[in-house]
Amino acid sequence: MLRALCGERGAAVPEFVLVAALLTVVALSVMQLGLALHIRNTAVDAAAEGARYAALAGASLEDGAERTRDLLATALGPGYATDVSADYTDHLGHPATVVTVRAPLPLLGLLGVDDALEVSGHAAVEVVG
Repeated sequence: MLRALCGERGAAVPEFVLVAALLTVVALSVMQLGLALHIRNTAVDAAAEGARYAALAGASLEDGAERTRDLLATALGPGYATDVSADYTDHLGHPATVVTVRAPLPLLGLLGVDDALEVSGHAAVEVVG
């Protein structure tokens, strides 16, 4: 019995290294996914807020796009607020505004693919009268 256990001697260190490396990769992957989802959700919220702002009576599309740029620059940084566009659309027979944001999608830390993330926000146009 003692002789059988001697063959396992010193195996704890390599096993620990392998398991620790695997757990580190899994933990970093989950954190990266959380960062990507945070950036996506923040961009969706900024686009929706910009669309609502542009849909107000007396506001223009450029006002909504500028509002979206301000929100993105404040929350994520100026690199995420470079490609914002706004337009009018027809949604189910009613006039609406749509604000579209194209931003980098982080794949390794904050480094990622430019314009890989595209989100948009919609809002019904407010009519006075």
